[in-house]
Amino acid sequence: MPNPWTGKGNPYTRQEVRDRLRSTIEQQKAIIAAGAGTGISAKFIEKGGADLIIIYNSGRFRMSGHGSTAGLMAYGDANAVAMEIGEFEVLPVVEEIPVICGVHGSDPRRRMWHHLLKVKEMGFSGINNFPTHSIVDGHFRQVLEETGMGFEKEVEMVRLASKMDLFSIVYVAHPEEARQMAEAGADAIIAHVGTTVGGSIGVVEASCTMDDAIARTTAIMEAAKEVNPDMFFLTHGGPINTPDDVREILAATEVHGFVGASSLERMGVEASLTDLTRKFKELTLPYRKNS
Repeated sequence: MPNPWTGKGNPYTRQEVRDRLRSTIEQQKAIIAAGAGTGISAKFIEKGGADLIIIYNSGRFRMSGHGSTAGLMAYGDANAVAMEIGEFEVLPVVEEIPVICGVHGSDPRRRMWHHLLKVKEMGFSGINNFPTHSIVDGHFRQVLEETGMGFEKEVEMVRLASKMDLFSIVYVAHPEEARQMAEAGADAIIAHVGTTVGGSIGVVEASCTMDDAIARTTAIMEAAKEVNPDMFFLTHGGPINTPDDVREILAATEVHGFVGASSLERMGVEASLTDLTRKFKELTLPYRKNS
């Protein structure tokens, strides 16, 4: 049911979000979830017909002209930033589609059950595990795991969210992480295959090929399905950037859709503002005879 006080929009129950996404699939349409770092982005993403809006702390950096990876760094309080964007920018302008809050599940300064209560009270309809340590690797990842700030904290956060009737759509980078999240009760798995290519601040050599993206996405999806086949599966990142890219991976896998942050919000702004400004600069002054 819609918001009981206004009659429309957020918050939705976990089952209501699932039902909406299931309806999209039954219409043979891809599920499209979009990141929004500003109110105007959210307003027009909704107008474009997205199924979900996800608020990431990285959206603030992205829309300030910086790389999305800044959201993983100690450049601010990730949980506070996501809540602030939601309260003051996105939730006031979104009319109808569910809004999901990015939650830094390994934040050691927060009682996570208490933070999730605030997320729910704010009017969010679900959570996403961002910033996520699933995309951190190597020695630093091992240090995070050994010092109690690893991926398991994100799994625990999702387990809590499931008990609190919050829809959960989560990033994983490896099949074993997909199994963990499925066992914790996640509703949707996003196969994260790397930082998005393209645009002014996208990666170039740090990305994988489309064949790699397809293989990794398939492995992640199959691992989660072994635990719970009744989940939603989406893809994100790396070489999957344009609608044509998404069409290719939809044809090659059994995923239900795509999550776009840089590829929707940042790319849209970069291209449209550049082209529009150029058109204005093509204007010339009419000849005026000196008086």
